[in-house]
Amino acid sequence: MSQTHITWIEGAVVENEVHMTIMELSQASRTPEDLIMSWVSEGVLSPVGSSPQDWRFSGDSLKRAKTAAHLSHDLELNIPGVALALDLLDEIARLRNQLHRENRD
Repeated sequence: MSQTHITWIEGAVVENEVHMTIMELSQASRTPEDLIMSWVSEGVLSPVGSSPQDWRFSGDSLKRAKTAAHLSHDLELNIPGVALALDLLDEIARLRNQLHRENRD
């Protein structure tokens, strides 16, 4: 008799139209609010709103915060290092998209 192993994976799709508070972003990215505030100060995240109580983050911010958390934790990068790494990752993605578009033409 053979055994079947089933693995369940849970996830959530977050659209750009979703706007999260700093507390919701903190919970979703498993990142302390004070670190999120530091990332905002460094330009890593760009919320809408004038103060932390009013800030609203898009779905893209969640993806960026999760990447920033991995860079901070796994590579032990400081806040300016996280900002630089994310800028470089954005540039790589932009160049890949440009190359892909040029190869289609």
